Amino acid sequence: MSQCCNCCGDCERKKVRNEKEYKDLIHRLKRIEGQVRGVQEMVEQERYCVDILTQVSAIQSALNSFNKVLLSNHIKTCVVEDIREGNEEAVDELCKTIQKLMK
Repeated sequence: MSQCCNCCGDCERKKVRNEKEYKDLIHRLKRIEGQVRGVQEMVEQERYCVDILTQVSAIQSALNSFNKVLLSNHIKTCVVEDIREGNEEAVDELCKTIQKLMK
């Protein structure tokens, strides 16, 4: 979960992920990265606008899927752990995060 010494206020929060979660997230990001490179090539090749827009839509869908997986993992691990430790601010942070994602 997120760990901070709380000594200075400058600590970067971190999350240690299990190997399966880590590999899944990295795999998804690499696939998205490849899709973005593909769109760049399409622009460079002067491909038809609708074809490019279709690929951009697929990238947005892949990013939304990535966010759903990451958010679910976050709730099941970080938020649950924080609540068990009595840190109810985690719920407020979660609500703010969901509001940002829904813009």
